[in-house]
Amino acid sequence: MKYRTIGTDPDHRREVSVLALGAMLFGSRTDEETSFAILDRYVEAGGNFIDTSDNYAFWEDGGQGGQSEELLGRWRRSRGIGDEIFIATKLGARPLAPGTSYVDNAEGLSAKAIRESAERSRERLGVEKLDLLYAHIEDHEVPLRETVEGFAELVAEGTVGLLGVSNHAAWRVERARALATGAGLPGYEVLQYEHSYLRPRTDIPGDLFPDGSLGAAGPDLLGYLRAEPGLTLVAYSPLLKGAYTNPDRPLLTGYDHPGTPPRLQALREIAREAGATANQVVLAWQLGGELPIVPLVGTSSVAQLEENLAAVDLELTPEQRARLDAAH
Repeated sequence: MKYRTIGTDPDHRREVSVLALGAMLFGSRTDEETSFAILDRYVEAGGNFIDTSDNYAFWEDGGQGGQSEELLGRWRRSRGIGDEIFIATKLGARPLAPGTSYVDNAEGLSAKAIRESAERSRERLGVEKLDLLYAHIEDHEVPLRETVEGFAELVAEGTVGLLGVSNHAAWRVERARALATGAGLPGYEVLQYEHSYLRPRTDIPGDLFPDGSLGAAGPDLLGYLRAEPGLTLVAYSPLLKGAYTNPDRPLLTGYDHPGTPPRLQALREIAREAGATANQVVLAWQLGGELPIVPLVGTSSVAQLEENLAAVDLELTPEQRARLDAAH
């Protein structure tokens, strides 16, 4: 395994594995025995960066979520896991009632919701401190200042380490960070967005956010990342839910456009040259690029995890990377 530093504050920055493990379906669609086996193998391979959310996976049973955090809590206790494993979670998108959705009934990002949701997450995970806490989706009903101050209070109290943001427009991320800086408060340092080798259209909603909310990292967000070297992008759905290698898995909404076939062709050519899978080339492309990107992989089996882990040691040549980048 290889590692990189996330965060800039000496009190909270951490060395994390360059490949993060998503626990979205652990404890729901992925049963406990399989989830524990994947987690054990990930840690055995040197992985220490696990991602979840307080609303995972409400859509599986029509509830409010919490299954993933609860499973991670049971796994931590059964394995004697301490703060050597870095766990990130999110709040703001948990449905307020069973049978509803974050689209029209989310907990939101008020100071009250932030405090109460973070406390519930700490209890489910069985931790005194949340290593990284994200604002999961935008909340247009609450002033950004209230959200910024609500997160900062938890950092000051020592119950949260790093702060992150997911699925927000780049201008709202910058405004929130400017508010934090102006008030001398900690701000967002980790950004989590959908990002892969294929490029999505930016003029239509994605699969996850049919209301039109931002999910994928577009040119604005990537440009912002280039301009702010202290930030890190955690890329979710880097393998587009299996679409690169599974012919029965259609591309996510927005990825089926004229620019996709040339990039797929380049990807397959490089995979053949490298003796690797298309998935491994995608991950290696993200890991070795100019931007600070941590791919977040979700797996439902140890075999899938093994394929992803092998990408950490796959080195693309400058010529191969140039061909991948130039395809359009």
